[in-house]
Amino acid sequence: MKAKAKSPEPKARAGGAIPRQGTGGLASVAAREHVSPALLEKHLASGKVVVLCSKRRSIMPLAVGKDMTVKVNANIGTSPDTSDLANELAKLRVAVAVGADTVMDLSVGGDVDEVRAAVIAESPVPIGTVPVYQTALDARRKGKSFVDTSAREMLTGVEKHLSDGVDFITVHCGITRQNVEILARAGRVCGVVSRGGSMTIEWMRRNRKENPLYEYYDDVLAMAREYGAAVSLGDGLRPGAIADATDAAQVAELLTIGELVQRARAAGVQAMVEGPGHVPLDQIEANVKLEKSACDGAPFYLLGPLVTDVGCGYDHITGAIGGALAAWHGADFLCYVTPSEHLGLPTIEDVRQGVVASRIAAHAADVARHHPGAIDWDLRVSRARAALDWKAMIAGCVDPQRAETIFSAARSRTEGACTMCGEFCAIRRMTADGEEPKRGRRPGGGKGTGRKGHK
Repeated sequence: MKAKAKSPEPKARAGGAIPRQGTGGLASVAAREHVSPALLEKHLASGKVVVLCSKRRSIMPLAVGKDMTVKVNANIGTSPDTSDLANELAKLRVAVAVGADTVMDLSVGGDVDEVRAAVIAESPVPIGTVPVYQTALDARRKGKSFVDTSAREMLTGVEKHLSDGVDFITVHCGITRQNVEILARAGRVCGVVSRGGSMTIEWMRRNRKENPLYEYYDDVLAMAREYGAAVSLGDGLRPGAIADATDAAQVAELLTIGELVQRARAAGVQAMVEGPGHVPLDQIEANVKLEKSACDGAPFYLLGPLVTDVGCGYDHITGAIGGALAAWHGADFLCYVTPSEHLGLPTIEDVRQGVVASRIAAHAADVARHHPGAIDWDLRVSRARAALDWKAMIAGCVDPQRAETIFSAARSRTEGACTMCGEFCAIRRMTADGEEPKRGRRPGGGKGTGRKGHK
């Protein structure tokens, strides 16, 4: 049966309905961000900030967007080759422990319904998913291919995830027949690297029809509004090689997404925009500014971006380099990249390293933006370092556990020093010579305590 498109509800606020669900309310969210409730409400009303929290969950809502701290997402999930619920829950715990603001369950192997339910039940942070994976797996259980599914089955997959309580969904609605034609002429090196994007294009080509998630986008919005979830408009045509960055296909999809942002806002649904991908350093600023212009300031959620294609095994570093620069230029949300990117399913240790690398990138941008609290965090660590207060310095680091492990592995024979300098420790020698460490000044920072967990 053919799905019927629904019309947006014109009475909704321009920026989407302001969410009231979750614990603590918007005042608590504003306090956590070191901004006033009035500023938060203003940005929510305009759609420049989204607050992630489904009506079906009781968690602290998370603000993402203009004037908020840069957020970090961690991806977990099973694969067709490896499916272990206990392992994925361990990844969830590690990601949250080292500071991930959100987690996406991208499971495509084993009992994905069981995994999703367990992740949602255990996670204290917002959870995102990609419902089109559900459609593909449900089709397989029915003995048919994904390309043989109907538009109604795709929408059923969306509602299944929303009713389970996910806080945001990635939907590749910007892939249209016109944009696929542009892609065909692009002459890309790596073609399409988005899993959901490739599935959608395959369906469109086989059925010679428009993307159902674009054609019935109003239905998607109606469901998202019902459950209080945000839509994350996926970049199915994102570049998978720096040679493909900012090409005609990527830009065409982004312009379509800009139109979809406006339709979401008109329907009272919060929307954020996903972005590339593999982007060389000299194109990052332009990519961020293009998204902010085309999508009317909607929060920008970036994978990386990776600034080189040769970093396999170290792509958490290449992603953090791009993420820091992108966030400095205005990106709002960084999806982590792990050392396993392009090579395999991330391990628990890969998850930890990926989150920490992206958190450093996000914090570096917060410092450069002079976000209240960001510089204060650095200043506390610097003062502890100047006082040779190792305990306080390590406790204030982005990953205290790793810092303590390195410091404790070998102790210097010189009291108060580490094994790098020993008796030649500059701070120790200056202090011993009678020069007391100065408290120093806050270089342009505001008041506050920095990000959560580092008070």
